Parts: sequence; C-alpha cells; structure tokens
Amino acid sequence: MQFALAATALALTGCALNPVPDQPQIQSQALPNLKTPGSWKLPPGVATPETPKSRVTPAASATDWLDQFADARLRSLVREALLYNTDLRTAAARVELAAGRARLAGSTIYPAVNFLAHGGGKSGGDGSGLNAIGFFANWELDLWGRVRYQSAAGQQQYDAAVLDEEYARQSIAALVVKSWLLAIEARLQRGIAEDIVTSSDQATGLARDRLRIGRSDEYDLSLAEANLESARDAARQLALAQDQALRAIEILIGRYPSAAVDIPTELPPMPGPVPVGLPSDLLERRPDVLAAERRVAAAFNAVGEAKAARLPKIALTASISAVSSDLVILKDHANPVWGLGTNILAPLFNGYALQAQVDIRTAEQSLAIADYGRIGARAFNEVETALSSSFAADEREAILMRAVERNARTLELAQVRYRVGSGDLRAVLQQSVALFGARTNLLQVQSERRIQRVNLYLAVGGAFDPMTVGTVERGDAHARAEGVQVE
Repeated sequence: MQFALAATALALTGCALNPVPDQPQIQSQALPNLKTPGSWKLPPGVATPETPKSRVTPAASATDWLDQFADARLRSLVREALLYNTDLRTAAARVELAAGRARLAGSTIYPAVNFLAHGGGKSGGDGSGLNAIGFFANWELDLWGRVRYQSAAGQQQYDAAVLDEEYARQSIAALVVKSWLLAIEARLQRGIAEDIVTSSDQATGLARDRLRIGRSDEYDLSLAEANLESARDAARQLALAQDQALRAIEILIGRYPSAAVDIPTELPPMPGPVPVGLPSDLLERRPDVLAAERRVAAAFNAVGEAKAARLPKIALTASISAVSSDLVILKDHANPVWGLGTNILAPLFNGYALQAQVDIRTAEQSLAIADYGRIGARAFNEVETALSSSFAADEREAILMRAVERNARTLELAQVRYRVGSGDLRAVLQQSVALFGARTNLLQVQSERRIQRVNLYLAVGGAFDPMTVGTVERGDAHARAEGVQVE
C-alpha cells in the first residue's frame, strides 16, 4: 500500500517533457542555406512595406480582398465551393480522423475502469456454477512521459490537419476566383474573335464589290473568303474554351458541369495596392507552413515517446469483486473482495525492437523537418513569383495598350489605301490580324494581372480569410473537432 501511494505521488510529479523546437530552430535546421532578406525583392522604384507609403500589415486586408472584385456572384460561388467542393470534404474528413486519433492518444493518461460479470448456473452458462461480478481499474503511471509525449503528438497532428484544411479552403477559394477570371477572359476573347469575323466579313464584301466593278481580281476575293473561314473557326474554338472555363468553375463548386454559370461581361476593376508584409512574417502566417511546423513538433514528441517506451512501465491496479456458486461450496472469505496493487513491466530483451522504434521516429522527425524546408522555400518562391509577375504584367499592359492604339491607326490607313486603290487587300488583312492579336494579348495581360493578385493574396498567407464568405461552411462536425483538447 505504501509503495502504491508513493508511486502515485511520483506519477503526479513525473518528469517534464523536453520542449518542442520553436520556429527559428526548425527553420535553421530545415533551411540552413536560406537567409531571409529584410524585404521582398521588388523592382527598383517600387515602395517596400518598410516605407511610409505602404506601411500596412497584411492582416489589414485579410477580410475584404474578395470584396475588392465587387461582384456578388463571385462571392456566392466561393461560398458554394467552400460548402460543396469534394477536395474540401476530404480535408474535413481528415480533420475528423485526426481529432479521433488525438482523443485516442490522450485517453491513456486517465485510468481505465472495466466491469466484468460472469454467470454459470446448474444448467446454463458455462456449467461451472460460478457467478461473479467485479470492477477492475488500471492506471499507468507516466513516470517517463511516454503517454504525455503520445498525447502531445496526437494533438499536434490534429492541429496540422486543421491547418491543412484551412490552407485547402484558401486554395479552393483562390482557385474559384482565378477560374472565374479565366472564364470572363474566355468570354471576352470570344467577343474579340467575333469582331474578327465581322471585320473579315466586311473585307470579303468589299472584295466582292471591287471584283464586280472590275477594280480587283478573284485572288483578293478568295483570300478574303479564306480569312473569313479561319476567323469563324477561331471564334468557334473560343466558344468551346468559354464553355470549358465555365465547367471548370462548376466542378469546383460541386455542380453538374453544364456550362451554365452566369459571369460578367467585363473583367472586374483591378484591386488597389497590396501591403505584402515582410519575408520574416511569412513562415508565421501561411497555414501550410504552420501545419508543417506542427508535424515537426509531432514527430519530435513521437521520438520522446519511443525513447520512454524503453523504460519500465509502472501501473496501479485496483479491483472489487464478489463470487458465488450454485454447485460448490466456496471457502469462507470476505465477500466482496477488494484489492490494490502495482504492476511493473520492464523490457529486458526484444530483439532491438524498441531501439528500432526510436530510430524510425528519429528518421520521421528528419523527414518532417525536410518537408518543412520544402514548404517554406516554396512559400517564399510563390510570393516572389507573384510579385515579379504582377509588376511585369503592369508594364506589359501599358505597352500593349499603346500597341493596340498604333495597330488600330495603321489598320485605318491600310483600309483607306485599299479603298482608293493604292494598297492591296493582303496588307489590310495582315494589319487586321495584327490589331486583333494586340487586343488579345492585352486582354490576356489584364486577366493575368488580376490572377497574379489572387496568387499574391494566397501566397502571403492570411490575406484571404475564407470565414468571411459565410459562417456555415466549416460545418458542425468541424466545429466539434475544433473543440478537441487533450490534456
């Protein structure tokens, strides 16, 4: 009895767990050759977040960037995707699975109490005639922290699953917006192609009139008709591209792909400047990076669990039971019977299995650190890529706007020369193709600017908060999972 009480006291003051590596320690191991700069590598002349011109934290626009596109239909599509996207349903199921595993991992901290009843009458049961009833309790004393390491690892795996789901939600929402922009671009590209058809049809009519009055030959008419058919084919291809872009949206939001999504007839206005924060903030903001950090912590605790498993296990046991018999006379004794004891299980030799478990968990920790480095490096690259692509698209838009203006003027001059007989139809058609090519490129760049802005919002982590598109998307099940706390 005294030993059991002493063991209980020792369990309550068991050894402290080793502290989990913090984010700077993990980064130094995962990215030893990466030196975080003081600011993003913006082009010369562009204000950085350190300057007063753009001294705003990324969180300042964390809840309103979707509204900057000013379209209620888009917001509705994002909400629908967060409710019905199949990938998100998978991520939510993983959260539920991790929550159950976290509860299971923490359950051994508490005593286990079981009830046993046995019946064996003269002609029933097992024929033994014995009847018994009892309660039995067992509590492993976590002297070396094995159970607490296991519990902490389960909780951190659950945290990682929640963060993975959050990043999946952000990614799906951003993908809906980008698909929506591409669908609008496809619609506008189709409009440009239809303009080409109209222009080619007019050129064909002019060639036919000139042939009729003898001011041209059949070559011009044949050339114009061939150009018209090519324009019609291009318009048909772009109509198909528009339908495919609409179907891509419908698949994302869980609808049947019928190409029936209602989209605007113009691209939305370009959102204002984005404060992108500092590179040093990125690893503390992005859900996927934070999830990788939690997995490193879980692996660290799994190593602690494996090491503690090599030490003796001490458990307190308690029981109370009563036994009777209809067939035999039992020896007189106090009934019911109660007991309190202690079990010690010390591993002596197991073929090096326990050491192998330590080696495996250590390798898994190294793998988790390497994965953190991979995700962190990707995060930095995504921000820099989105920034550089955005600035390049800004410059290209200005260039292409001038190109469209110059090509439109040149086409006017070519048409005048053809009408007065000082130019040929081939020059008109070539210039028409050049103009519509410039218009197409300009539209692509204008769409690209907005897409890169969405990429930047996602890349900086936290510039998009999917909870702002509605409060029901996460669901009751996820809300229950978020309440899991393992002591």
